[in-house]
Amino acid sequence: MTDYQTARTSLGARLREIRMEAGLSGRALAQALGWHPSKVSKLELGRQTASVADLKAWAAACDVPETAAELLAMRRTLETHYASWRRQLAGGTRARQATFVDVESRMRRLRAFETAVVPGLMQTPDYARYVLRNVVALHGAPDDVEAGVRTRMERARVLEDPGKTFDIVLWEPVLYARVCPGEVMVGQLDRIAELIIRKGSMIGIVPLHIRLPAIPEHGFWIFDDDRVNVETVGAELSLTDNDAIEPYRRVFARLSQAALRGQAALRLVARARHQLVPV
Repeated sequence: MTDYQTARTSLGARLREIRMEAGLSGRALAQALGWHPSKVSKLELGRQTASVADLKAWAAACDVPETAAELLAMRRTLETHYASWRRQLAGGTRARQATFVDVESRMRRLRAFETAVVPGLMQTPDYARYVLRNVVALHGAPDDVEAGVRTRMERARVLEDPGKTFDIVLWEPVLYARVCPGEVMVGQLDRIAELIIRKGSMIGIVPLHIRLPAIPEHGFWIFDDDRVNVETVGAELSLTDNDAIEPYRRVFARLSQAALRGQAALRLVARARHQLVPV
């Protein structure tokens, strides 16, 4: 069970305890709140995340409004593992990029795997601009894309830190995914090639033609050995429980071992560039 699900299950158990102490059945509580009975069940079993309004209403309906503060604190703990993009981007893309600066400055080792988009640390300003514009449009974030691009480029300096080690693995589709115009993608592919030449085995590419040693269901970043970040469409998951992290370590090790590096990786980049027709 992940840290996030553990926290949600714990919150559900506390909600059930409060309801039972109030002498209410699940159906009676749902009726008092004007909810479908299944919502009470889902919240108590940790199958649905309670909103702030849900928790305040629950405490009031059980005639213990003073427990609302406790429930909200438990919800905040849950949010440390699951943070919606809308909330994270409320201060704009620059502020979001700045949070990575702190994490990356403290880490000693980074293992990153991406399936569709070039990792932020490897992006050119033009490529990053299109990625962040998409983020702003999707989540209705404040439009500070240029500031976000500048901060993302500042983050890339961490790749030059001799005290840190990196293993960045891309699945070959990353080289073809059109998240930007063709001419911008050409520049991005040139940037990837330059990093492969300069950084050597730090960057690997898993080719499409091989039998995959692990299924690359989504991208993920492993910071040191104690944190995994997974970006979904709607939120970012931060996993810190060892049982949750271990499968990512194993999957990354298999994909990293299968990745082509050096000249072999450069040939994959060159092939993608050759097939690219700017539009």
